[in-house]
Amino acid sequence: MVKGWNDRLNTPGTNGIKPTPRTVGDVVEGQPMLVPTARQVDDFIRSIPEGVDMDVRALRTALAIEHGAEVTCPVTIGYHLRTVAEAANEDLERGMTLSDIAPFWRVLDAKTPTTGVVLRRGFRRRAAQARRARTIMHVAQKWTPVLGPRHA
Repeated sequence: MVKGWNDRLNTPGTNGIKPTPRTVGDVVEGQPMLVPTARQVDDFIRSIPEGVDMDVRALRTALAIEHGAEVTCPVTIGYHLRTVAEAANEDLERGMTLSDIAPFWRVLDAKTPTTGVVLRRGFRRRAAQARRARTIMHVAQKWTPVLGPRHA
């Protein structure tokens, strides 16, 4: 049986801190490196406040610091970001609202390959519809006192 993305997100994984095996990019051999679980990545993304965007490098640094490491595994974070985004997409397909899912768009912008995969499968349309609905509600709430009860 093929696991869904939420199943992958909730599968207990082995995480921990281990020495970086080799120097790659901004990761230097021997540095204490966090190997997070998908759930840890999801939880961290959910903790990013609305209106705050964070690139993947900043996410990796913040996660590492939060867990007492110097760096976060760049390969593992890539896999888990995809899992978080796809699980969010599954949740939307099940009828959950944007406020109930992990706001992966605060980390993954439209240029990120993972985002493109998820957006192509319908997230963009649903997110735009939800944003429009929120904007309409915000405008209605803002102008109702000015226009009076007849327009409410």
